[in-house]
Amino acid sequence: MRIPRGRRRPPPSLHLLLLFAALCFAALKTAAAAPRTGGTGEGGGGLASVTGSIMDAIPAKDISRKEPVGGVIALKESMKYFDADFFNDSKLREMENGAKEFNVPAFRENRRLVAIKDGGLHDPSLLVFQSSWSSKSKVKESETFDYPQASMIQRPSNDEDIAFMSIIELGELIRTKKITSRELTDVFLRRLKRYGAVLESVITYTEDLAYKQAKEADDLLEQGKYLGPLHGIPYGLKDIIAVPQYNTTWGSKTFKNQVIDMEAFVYKRLKSAGAVLVAKLVTGSLAYDDIWFGGRTRNPWNIEEFSTGSSAGPTASTSAGMVPFAIGSETAGSITYPAARCGVTALRPSFGTIARTGVMSLSESLDKLGPFCRSATDCAIVLDAIRGADAGDPSSREIALEDPFHVDITKFTVGYLDSAEMEVVKVLSAKGAKLVPFKLNYTVESVQSILNITMDVDMLAHFDNWQREGHDDEYEAQDQWPVELRRARLVPAVDYVQAQRARGRLIREVQESFTVDAFIGNVTDWELVCLGNLVGLPIVVVPTGFKSIEHPPKGNTRRRTTVTTGIYAPPDHDHIALALAMAYQSVTDHHKQRPPIDAN
Repeated sequence: MRIPRGRRRPPPSLHLLLLFAALCFAALKTAAAAPRTGGTGEGGGGLASVTGSIMDAIPAKDISRKEPVGGVIALKESMKYFDADFFNDSKLREMENGAKEFNVPAFRENRRLVAIKDGGLHDPSLLVFQSSWSSKSKVKESETFDYPQASMIQRPSNDEDIAFMSIIELGELIRTKKITSRELTDVFLRRLKRYGAVLESVITYTEDLAYKQAKEADDLLEQGKYLGPLHGIPYGLKDIIAVPQYNTTWGSKTFKNQVIDMEAFVYKRLKSAGAVLVAKLVTGSLAYDDIWFGGRTRNPWNIEEFSTGSSAGPTASTSAGMVPFAIGSETAGSITYPAARCGVTALRPSFGTIARTGVMSLSESLDKLGPFCRSATDCAIVLDAIRGADAGDPSSREIALEDPFHVDITKFTVGYLDSAEMEVVKVLSAKGAKLVPFKLNYTVESVQSILNITMDVDMLAHFDNWQREGHDDEYEAQDQWPVELRRARLVPAVDYVQAQRARGRLIREVQESFTVDAFIGNVTDWELVCLGNLVGLPIVVVPTGFKSIEHPPKGNTRRRTTVTTGIYAPPDHDHIALALAMAYQSVTDHHKQRPPIDAN
């Protein structure tokens, strides 16, 4: 079906006709006066001479005031940046006219409707990505996970030991009234204020809100109402997550005074579980790496280096015992990279597991929220509290995850890549899982470019107004988003769609080659990071040890480089990755080590 062309382009105005007549007259006059040097017969100057004479006859200032006469030439030149320099002049003129008459007005109207506000919190795209490999629709089971319960837990005598207890242990102290939520909030706020400036990991202390929520948790317990393992437990949120009455800065000086008057879905879930928000933690500016308007977040294991990844604040703060857990996000590595650098356990869940309503958007088909914790057990507890769908996020789903605390890993075949940490392979094999060498097979060679095209174009759609108003000149790291988003202007719609088709092929090929229940591999290999995010694979980042830092200072140093590995599972099988990580951590203690923040 052909779409009606609508109104035709109006005829040239009178002044343009007069200009054309003047150009013709000047050309004829100049041609008549030109010397005849021979070589081309009568009128020897030829067309080139006439054209040159026209340009000489009309002052440059007059030409600059008129409508450009070289539009086709300019368009022809620009087509090479779109890999489409195969059109003849007639077709280019048709394209130019069509763009002016139809495309540009439509672009402007769409921007007026949905792109006035930056960040993508409103009007989500209807091009919804679903990562599930099953055609059957599953409904989330009503039961929560059957958490293990700690027993005989005693309150430590010092705050340092309290700060590094797990959620299970802290929850038992609160449940048995050996500590109050108010006291626990005091402990973590003191640590946040002590180390926040050192690590540059905190943007906003939510102190008033924290004490209000802690009081509510303590009052409920006095009434005999216990909400579960997160009851009264302090935590932090990456500062792309909206909380009413508090700034949601997105890590950017452009938005540092922004207050979004809505409760993000994940915040509402944690509030209903009785958790206590103590701080909004650093996000790299507009969720890109670890540089923000207040500095650059550091790694608690070696404060001479930076944390990497835009979930820098949640990771560093959890690693340093400033919060028992924190919520971060990943589009392309912002959970896996900082978790690996700072040596914490983290979960990047299946795409769609946790609704992103009230969260700044980079790419609606790539963004995921996830927890940073002391252990895989803690990750499972937090996931259970925050998973779920919401109408504000069309990609969110109610996923019927099995209870990871009751999964029999001896029934699993687990693959391991060449990049896997072999200690994990040996431990899981000893625990009864079947371990086999493994390799993902796929023919798509442009995995990284698919991710870059998808993420950059989506990001620009959410921050179109930001770029048009020149705020990219204010950006904290000029070699990051400003460069990528300018380049994104040159991605044609047809090639964005081709990238999504290539992504679909990649997903099909990965699914076909996923012949194991899970696999173990490197968490910061960029190819795997891109592939995992494009496909929607869940991964648990597991600390597996330490090695010496490069170029250590003179004398003894407790600085270390953390070693981690990743346990990957198919989409909607987060419980398998969590169960395997819990099995590994049940007989190792790498995840319990404390970074030397105060030491050299």
